[in-house]
Amino acid sequence: MVQKHEQWMSRFGRVYRDDVEKAKRFKIFKDNVEYIESVNKAGTRRYKLGINEFADLSNEEFKASRNGYKMSSHQQLSKSTSFKYENVTAPATMDWRTKGAVTGIKDQGQCGELKQTKHFVAVAATEGINKIKTGKLISLSEQELVDCDTRSDMGCEGGLMDDAFKFIIKNHGLTTESNYPYEGTDATCKTGKESNHAAKITGYEDVPANSESALLKAVANQPISVAIDASGSDFQFYSTGVFTGECGTELDHGVTAVGYGKTSDGTKYWLVKNSWEQVGVRMDT
Repeated sequence: MVQKHEQWMSRFGRVYRDDVEKAKRFKIFKDNVEYIESVNKAGTRRYKLGINEFADLSNEEFKASRNGYKMSSHQQLSKSTSFKYENVTAPATMDWRTKGAVTGIKDQGQCGELKQTKHFVAVAATEGINKIKTGKLISLSEQELVDCDTRSDMGCEGGLMDDAFKFIIKNHGLTTESNYPYEGTDATCKTGKESNHAAKITGYEDVPANSESALLKAVANQPISVAIDASGSDFQFYSTGVFTGECGTELDHGVTAVGYGKTSDGTKYWLVKNSWEQVGVRMDT
């Protein structure tokens, strides 16, 4: 296990401040690896776990450092009076990746050990609809949101996806990732760069709450920002397969729904773009 930990440290560039910290992290790593291996060996789940970049974090530390979606009380049960896609007939399957409307995974890092998942999902949704409308897939700047969306949001400390969309509208768009690259920490808004808009949106709409049929219709038409409960240990170490782990109601993490489908045995799933290393998460409906 010591050798496995050393190899893992090398792979993920992990350096500890002293031997005490290293011993503490090794104990957590060992416990996590044993859990991951026991779950995979049992073979009772539809998905596999992996020894990823979070393997030396306790579940509490993982939740504190990665999950940053903030929900206000008035948003918890959003009741839209209208829904743009209400009368749409959704196809049996959808994968916006195959249609060129999804950029690669952008690792949010730990943002100074804080959180800002809403920036990534708002940007991903904007990238998607921009591709659908213009035919161009442009990687947009999350850092612009971190630095410049400060009036109603919390910079690196997370926030509401709706607030991110409001900023993009008010700002008349976002610049490219190459022009304003991601740093993973709060910085001063670079007004010269952020004024060079590469894509914009003119509005947004909340999908009716607690309605999978409404979400299906929405995702059939464009990538959609979604809030989920990502606090479980299995989600922390998810690797492949259709995720059927615990599904709580404490919405603490933002992801982008980029498709849906059905496995050969008829299991329905959502195709989800996450804001860290994973290629994609297939979540049971």
